[in-house]
Amino acid sequence: MRSALLTCAIAGLTAVHAIPTIKAKGSKFFTSEGNQFFVKGIAYQLVPDDPLLDAKQCKLDADLMKEIGTNSIRVYHVDPEGDHDECMKTFEDAGIYLWLDLDTFDTQIEQNSPHWNETQLQAFQKVMDGFHQYDNLAGFFVGNEVITKENGTLSAPFVKAAARDLKSYRDSKGYRKIPVGYSAADIAINRPMLQNFLACGSNSSESIDFFALNTYSWCGDSSYSTSGYNKRVEEAKDYPVPIFISETGCNTVPPRDFADQAAVFGKQMSEVYSGAMVYEWIQEANNYGIISYGPKVDPESPNAPPDGFPRSGKPTPVDPDFANLSKQWKTLNPTGIKESDYKPTATAPACPSYTSAAELQWLVNGNDLPTVGATYQASASATQSSATPTGGSNNGEGQPSATPKQGLSPGSPVREVQGMGLGLFGVLLGFFWWM
Repeated sequence: MRSALLTCAIAGLTAVHAIPTIKAKGSKFFTSEGNQFFVKGIAYQLVPDDPLLDAKQCKLDADLMKEIGTNSIRVYHVDPEGDHDECMKTFEDAGIYLWLDLDTFDTQIEQNSPHWNETQLQAFQKVMDGFHQYDNLAGFFVGNEVITKENGTLSAPFVKAAARDLKSYRDSKGYRKIPVGYSAADIAINRPMLQNFLACGSNSSESIDFFALNTYSWCGDSSYSTSGYNKRVEEAKDYPVPIFISETGCNTVPPRDFADQAAVFGKQMSEVYSGAMVYEWIQEANNYGIISYGPKVDPESPNAPPDGFPRSGKPTPVDPDFANLSKQWKTLNPTGIKESDYKPTATAPACPSYTSAAELQWLVNGNDLPTVGATYQASASATQSSATPTGGSNNGEGQPSATPKQGLSPGSPVREVQGMGLGLFGVLLGFFWWM
């Protein structure tokens, strides 16, 4: 009897401290307790390699994140060989979930000459193997802003093939149904087609489990309509999988008031969008941080970080941005719908057809996906059709289409300029990563 009571007591303690897991159902996320889940997150990549190895730093940051209502972080790169137990437990105790990019430092899917091979697949699998066991692992990204150009859509089938193969691997290993999705750059000329392509087709095992968008179109004294957020909702109102903003926080008109959060978590968007992630936690050269670890130092001084911005220590709020975000989030707590009451009705969208029109360009026809080991071979017609279109690049709403970050950006360290060659891009990538 005593043994049985002890077993029940231990089970009860486990249930109290365990965090509910996240799953995708229809166009929404739900916790294992049956509550709809809205992402209220922050991009978190303190160092170029892996921010989830320093348990002391994770604790300092998680405590401050919890104060402002953060429930998610996004990490762009990890070392799958590292020990992440303490950091993951720290964030779990704070009620914070991880959304993790699967690509490592040299395995990302490329926009130029795209390919999906066994080396990439095994590297992605290794990250999944290292993190699937954490209950606060909310989802995996198979790519971040792979397509950054108007004519970059020939790489889209490789992104979708990666999602297909990682979902298949997840299921073959008996892992829980951790959602697998993609984070897209806000490129107006191909955004709606990419969004639909990744979810189209009759075979759900080949489609993404969620779609996310990096968008910086709400700047300064903007609005739901001026920013184009109303159009993003219209484009996604019948989308069959969850959609959320994976980077936001335009800083071209300082200080940032994060007024877009009221739209995202309010009645205007919460029926369609499942939250947003603010870019970013740490202050660095791009000036997007909401905390700092101390004043910038001379990069030439002894033991200084390469860019002069400290990357560990006590997190100190950057004001007024930190306070403004905190003020927004404290008043924004959508409850959504209970899973037991939710009956999804949306079906997969039609796969977009090839078009090279100036206003909308999609260079993929149908839903044929490459197998592992495939490499894109451009035919004469395909090469001709993928030439960069003339004219400027914007999202049709008076805002730049590519993410307007500069300096160190963990997801895409350099925003690729229209027409830039791969060689120059590689040089700049290395330069900006360490500046």
